[in-house]
Amino acid sequence: MSTDGRRKDEILETAARLFASSGLRTSLQEIADACGIKPQSLYHHFGSKEAIVVELVQRYHVEIDRVAETARAGLKGSRFTPDNIVELGKAIAQCAARNSAALQFTFYEPSAGAGLELVRLTSRGATAIEFAVLETLRAGRSIGFIRPGIDLVTLADRMCQTFLHVGLYLFHRYTAVDRVADLFCEILLYGVAAASPENGELDKSDALVAVDRVIRLWNETDEADEDSKVALIRQVARSEFGRRGYEVTTIRDIAAAAGMSIGTVYRAVGSKEELLASIMSSFSKKTVAGWEAALGSDSTVVQKLDALAWLHINVVDRFNDEFKIQLTWLRQSPPEVSNPGMSFPAVLRQLRTLLGAGAGAGAEQEEIRLANPAAELTARCVLELTWMPENIVRRIGKRAALIHARDTVLRGVAVR
Repeated sequence: MSTDGRRKDEILETAARLFASSGLRTSLQEIADACGIKPQSLYHHFGSKEAIVVELVQRYHVEIDRVAETARAGLKGSRFTPDNIVELGKAIAQCAARNSAALQFTFYEPSAGAGLELVRLTSRGATAIEFAVLETLRAGRSIGFIRPGIDLVTLADRMCQTFLHVGLYLFHRYTAVDRVADLFCEILLYGVAAASPENGELDKSDALVAVDRVIRLWNETDEADEDSKVALIRQVARSEFGRRGYEVTTIRDIAAAAGMSIGTVYRAVGSKEELLASIMSSFSKKTVAGWEAALGSDSTVVQKLDALAWLHINVVDRFNDEFKIQLTWLRQSPPEVSNPGMSFPAVLRQLRTLLGAGAGAGAEQEEIRLANPAAELTARCVLELTWMPENIVRRIGKRAALIHARDTVLRGVAVR
């Protein structure tokens, strides 16, 4: 490779690392400084920050499409085994980890002034890789490995998103990418429950009833100024933060969307950080109340996990913008302000305790079948899988999403 080519690759790799940790707020000056070059040298290779982003996203699409092509070719050349699913999951996760920054850009809408190429690239779905996962699952069903009754289209979508998330949020700093992918496959294929629970049994659990009670209380708004100017600003900001990402959304953007002046917004809500805190406070309280209701119920460990999945499905349905904002904090290193939502370390501790209790009751009473249920990485994987992607909740509905969560997280999709 020429010196010019090596320098261009160095800039791309450096920019990817900075974008992955700090998002689009990373400046060209910071990229140049990290490369040890002057901004003028950087402009020799890339005319703008957007040009760097475009090339990173292009490289990601080329690589993920290559993973899909390899997986489909492998199915034609040999008989299906469960390793086909595991190896494909690992390949997707590795690609996601290598392209973390580019992947992040596909989860938010580009800024209003973005060029057509960036808009096209970031809005392109993961069609090829999702189809490769679907073909692999169909091959598994054809030999009786995947249980009848499992919606393979939904499962392929879920698995594809799950493995891609290894490059984001809960896992973006983990170096043991293969171990994360292995754990996801173990849970999705075989479930965490030692015995497969029936839907009727789960529907009647105290944990699910308690969570349903909390969800019903969400309808009682605690905003006294619901029709006021402040409430309108919060509503607009919630949408803008969720759609664009908190990092790049400005008070100017919020003011424009609300049809107000910048000064009016500042006088009404203060800084952007204060506005975020006011939005997330109610979300956090309501979500934590659901967790406390599930964990404090007189139910089994498996029933509590089921109730948490139901809580999260309703959170995604009702508070999707706040959920997206919360995810932003899970990948920042470190965040500029304190976590505005649920305390992630506290949630992880509670989940590790719950999983450990399910595996520590003795061989005959054991509820959880995972090899190391109280480990932090295990808890992270289970937590990720209790959250259902928004597009699936919207497409199949909340009840079907709950059944799908039970089929994947609790029972597993493979024939036991």
